[in-house]
Amino acid sequence: MSNGGGSVTTWVVGGCVAAVLMPVVMMVAVSGGGEAEAEEQGAGGGLKAGQVPAEYVPWVLKAGAMCDVIKPAVIAAQIEAESGWNPNARSPVGAEGLSQFMPGTWPSWGKDDDGNGRVSPYDPGDAIMAQGRYDCALARQVQGYKDSGQATGETLDLALAAYNAGPGAVQKYGGIPPYTETRNYVVRIKSLISKYESVDDPPGKLPDGRQMAMPVSGNPPVTSPYGWRMHPILGVRKLHTGTDFGVGEGKPVLAARDGEVTFAGWTNGYGNRVVISHGTINGDRISTTYNHMLSGLSVRAGDKVKVGQRVGLVGSTGYSTGAHLHFEVMQNGAYVDPAPWLGL
Repeated sequence: MSNGGGSVTTWVVGGCVAAVLMPVVMMVAVSGGGEAEAEEQGAGGGLKAGQVPAEYVPWVLKAGAMCDVIKPAVIAAQIEAESGWNPNARSPVGAEGLSQFMPGTWPSWGKDDDGNGRVSPYDPGDAIMAQGRYDCALARQVQGYKDSGQATGETLDLALAAYNAGPGAVQKYGGIPPYTETRNYVVRIKSLISKYESVDDPPGKLPDGRQMAMPVSGNPPVTSPYGWRMHPILGVRKLHTGTDFGVGEGKPVLAARDGEVTFAGWTNGYGNRVVISHGTINGDRISTTYNHMLSGLSVRAGDKVKVGQRVGLVGSTGYSTGAHLHFEVMQNGAYVDPAPWLGL
C-alpha cells in the first residue's frame, strides 16, 4: 500500500506492510518505552485467570504496564492474533516469534529483556516487551495526531490501526484508514480483549456494616493473618503487620475506602507500595497500605481515590515468596489488625 508524499520507510509488523514517515520513526525510536501521555484508558485491568500461558503472564503484565492505553489484555489479544501464542512462529513473509516482528523492524525495538545474553524475537520475554514498547510509541504518536487535529477516534483504535497499517496511514486519512485488512484487524483485536481482561468492579459504596471493602475482589483466602510469626525470608520472629491474601499475579488491587494517595512507589521490603489516607474516622487517623504489587501502579501520590478503584496489580515484589497482596491498616500511625475493619 502507498502512503503518499514525504520521505517514507516501509516495514512489516505482524505480516502487514506499514509505511512510516522517517522523521517520526526516529523520534519514536529514541523515546522508547515509558509513560504515555495519551488521554484515553485502554482495555484496563489485569488478566483473566487461565487465558494466557502461565510462563508468559509476567511478561504480558509488564509490557501492559508501560503506558495507559496499552493494557495487558491488549498485548495478549495481539499475540493471539499474530502468532497464536507460538514463540517459534514464522510467517511466509518472514515475521518472527510471538509478536511477529520483521527482521528489519526488530533492531529498533528489541532488547535483552530476559537477560539471557541475546536479543531475539524468538525469546518470549524479549518479544513481548518489544511489542509493548512499539505499541506505546504508536499510542503516543496517534495521540499527537489527535491533539493537533490531524486525526479523530479512540486512541487505542488508532494505535491498533497504526500497528497494522503504519501511523502514516492514520495521519493521512485522519483516523482508521479505509483498508479492509486494517479495519478487520482493529475489530478482531477489540473483540479478543474481553477474552483476556479481568474487569475491575466499578468504584462504589462500602459494604453494609463494614468500614472497609475488600482490597481484592471475590472471596480471597487469607494466607497469613495479622500477628506475630516467623518471617518466611528473614527467619526471625516478627510482627506481621497486615493480612496476606493469596491471589494470583495480575489481579486488580482495589482501594478499601475513599481517600487520598500519600505514597505510590518502591520500598525495599514492600516492593511496589501504595499508601492511602482516609482522614479521620471516629476520631482516629486511618490509612491503608497495599504492598508487593507489580510495577506500573495505577495511582500517584496526591490522587483522590474511591472505594473499589484499582490502585495496582497483585505481584510479588520486595520481600515476598510468591504472588499475594499484603494489606495493612494504620490507626494513628500504628499498625492494627485489618480483619475487624474488613468484617472478617
